[in-house]
Amino acid sequence: MLITFKSKSSPEVLMYQEHAQRILDLLHKSPSRGVITAAEAATALSLLEHEVALSKQHPDVDVEHDIHAHEAEEGETQEHAVQQRVGFAARAYPLLEMLRAAKQDGNDIVWGI
Repeated sequence: MLITFKSKSSPEVLMYQEHAQRILDLLHKSPSRGVITAAEAATALSLLEHEVALSKQHPDVDVEHDIHAHEAEEGETQEHAVQQRVGFAARAYPLLEMLRAAKQDGNDIVWGI
């Protein structure tokens, strides 16, 4: 399932739910519907930047997560998943940019509406 993050501050950001789940869990938000208010944007940005920094220090966690997220794909082997993985930092980048813009402009980020 796709999640579409929307804000008046930037273009929409689309993410698969299994990739957005880690971010939303970190922010204590539901994947089905939610909002990051302008007042929450600074805290959300800080939490997400910290998680990105940790993921860069421990890339093995990203590999393991990616393997399990895609292990049901037909013909996918563990070796192929490792070679094709996209790290958490790369997946989170568009939402980080949206958070920065929302914080600067004082706008909310919504999804599932």
